[in-house]
Amino acid sequence: MMVLRAARSTDAGAVGGILTEFAATTEWMPKLHSGAEDIAHAGAMIKRGWVTVAEANGEVIGFAACDGADLDALYVAGVMRGQGVGTALLQHMMVQHDRLSLWTFQTNEGAQRFYLRHGFTEVQRTDGATTDEKLPDVRFEWQRKGA
Repeated sequence: MMVLRAARSTDAGAVGGILTEFAATTEWMPKLHSGAEDIAHAGAMIKRGWVTVAEANGEVIGFAACDGADLDALYVAGVMRGQGVGTALLQHMMVQHDRLSLWTFQTNEGAQRFYLRHGFTEVQRTDGATTDEKLPDVRFEWQRKGA
C-alpha cells in the first residue's frame, strides 16, 4: 500500500537517490550533479518543507516538491513508473493548491503528456539558455475550476 506523507530529514538520501537515478538513466539529461549533491539538494528542499514523499513497504518510491504554487519537482523511482505514483503525488498537490505552475524539458514528452492529461495548459517555451541544463523547456500551469 502506498502512503503519501511529508518528507523527513532522513528521507534526503532516498529523494536524492531518485534524482540521481533519473539523470543516470535518462539519455538526454546532462549529468550535472554528483549523488552527494543530489542528496544535499533534496535535504535543502525537505528542510524548507516543500517535499511530499510516496512510500511503499517502508521505502520512498517518489516525491513531489512544491515551493508555494511552483511545482519544483515530481519524480518517481524507475521501477515504480507507470503505476500511479506520479498521479497520486500530483493529485495531492492539486488538492493543496488552487493553482500550480511548473517547468519541464521539451524533450521530456512523457512528462508533457502527463501534465496535459491532468488538466495543465502549456503557457511558455524557452530555449533553455538560462537553465543549468541548457535544455529547451516548457512551462505549464493549472488552475482549479472556480478558483
